[in-house]
Amino acid sequence: MPPSLDHIRATAEAYLDRYPDERDVLTALLAALDGEDDPTSRKTFPTHVTCSAIVIDAGDRVLHIHHNVRDKALAPGGHNEPGDQDLPGAALRELFEETGIPRDAVVPLPGFETVPLDIDVHDIAANAAKGEPAHQHVDFRWAFVLRTQHTVTLQAEEVGGYEWRSFEDAASPTVRAKLALLPRPTRS
Repeated sequence: MPPSLDHIRATAEAYLDRYPDERDVLTALLAALDGEDDPTSRKTFPTHVTCSAIVIDAGDRVLHIHHNVRDKALAPGGHNEPGDQDLPGAALRELFEETGIPRDAVVPLPGFETVPLDIDVHDIAANAAKGEPAHQHVDFRWAFVLRTQHTVTLQAEEVGGYEWRSFEDAASPTVRAKLALLPRPTRS
């Protein structure tokens, strides 16, 4: 059963309680939550929810994968699947699928157990081969701390490499800004 509308709405509202200045940025998400279609379905247009894992290691570095299709360094993540029961669970599933890091190798960043570190809205170009119009992803970015060092095993079809970047070099400007606000060390 995919994450419920109530779960997504409560998570978004908790996020907006923490970051009230971002309400305008999340207009597309709030409109999708008021619609009749499942916002976690990859077939819901013009906006649907995705989830990513911001993984922080013992050196306060963030894991980035090199996404083959988008040709960018990103946090591991992607679309929700029918078996995902909640948003952080979707991020953990995607983390495992793309990097081989199992859910028991990470723990939520303290203070972010039920609230994502960041929610990003970004445009996706139309893809005629998949029958997809141009649309938006609303990416719930969940922060996790790597408990033990773990070998990264890449999903070759989608991921062409990985790297650990300092907080200051995180690919996403909004994630970079929020990581800069965290007390160091991030582990507790």
